[in-house]
Amino acid sequence: MTQAKNSKIIGQATSNTKDKVQSEIVLTVEDIDPLELYGQNNVKLNLFRKAFPDVVITSRGEQIKISGKKKLAQNAKDKFEMMVRILKEQKALPMTVLEDLLAGTHTFEPEVPGDSGISDHVILYGRTGKPIKAKTKNQKKMVSACDANDVVFAVGPAGTGKTYTAVALAVRALKNSMVKKIILTRPAVEAGENLGFLPGDLKEKIDPYLRPLYDALDDMIQLDKLAYFMQNRIIEVAPLAYMRGRTLDNAFIILDEAQNATEGQIKMFLTRLGPSAKCIITGDLSQIDLPRSVHSGFRKAIDLLSHLDGIATVRLSADDVVRHRLVKDIIIAFDKDAEKRRLSRDQPEQRVDVKAEEE
Repeated sequence: MTQAKNSKIIGQATSNTKDKVQSEIVLTVEDIDPLELYGQNNVKLNLFRKAFPDVVITSRGEQIKISGKKKLAQNAKDKFEMMVRILKEQKALPMTVLEDLLAGTHTFEPEVPGDSGISDHVILYGRTGKPIKAKTKNQKKMVSACDANDVVFAVGPAGTGKTYTAVALAVRALKNSMVKKIILTRPAVEAGENLGFLPGDLKEKIDPYLRPLYDALDDMIQLDKLAYFMQNRIIEVAPLAYMRGRTLDNAFIILDEAQNATEGQIKMFLTRLGPSAKCIITGDLSQIDLPRSVHSGFRKAIDLLSHLDGIATVRLSADDVVRHRLVKDIIIAFDKDAEKRRLSRDQPEQRVDVKAEEE
């Protein structure tokens, strides 16, 4: 049976005027094989219906109608559109994939990117089906650098998406069975790495410092699946100090906030990598929290190692900021001030010799 190369969904939604919470969504699926989508004897369609028992789902020809409470109907619509997207991009919709999708545990990947098109820069799809993309020029460079190298230094100011992109790449690698686990780490410099003075167990002590990494994971992996990964150490979160003495192999490792790692810590970390490891090290050289007398190992590592085969450096800038529009202007203003102060320090002092007149 020939499957069409292109598919299109045309949607129409109307609300019941008598009951505002009710919604009816009509989707038209064009140029796609209905047998592949709905299955033999509608086995896939019935599985889809079973996943949404409080929604009425009817199919006739190229149209599918979804009726029910607005939120539930919208959820069903989103899942159906993901079914079509998987079938379009992967040329198949296996029952196991559909079951995982409806259970919320399948974060599917796009097909191998082509030379053009917006899907080229989709890294993966999040737990709600939202595409997670490399949105800016340098984020795209970061993805390409990771694909071609084992170690990537991602340098840039806050808000440029370097940590989020790194986590997305790690999740993609795990789901594609390229690695067996993900390790997320960062120096807890605010606590001086002396975590014994903080209350609670290790997780409770380090969690506040790793919140950005958890937030990224929450966007990409279903919560129950994430909990399973954490409990079984498939995804591991730990302070940088706890990497000492380990060999990190068959893993995707992210060292975040690396500007706050000392030279000794960076060397210790990089020498932990096993032969099948991938690593992204992110940092912002304008936000070093180390004591003045301690040099950042992140800066030193970039200077010493960027020329090595298998190691790449990607520099992000204010142009890559994906937060509030003012963040870009704030970063530029601080960068200009820092450059002005640097030039002032580098400028040689002018000495004026005053020759006392002899009486």
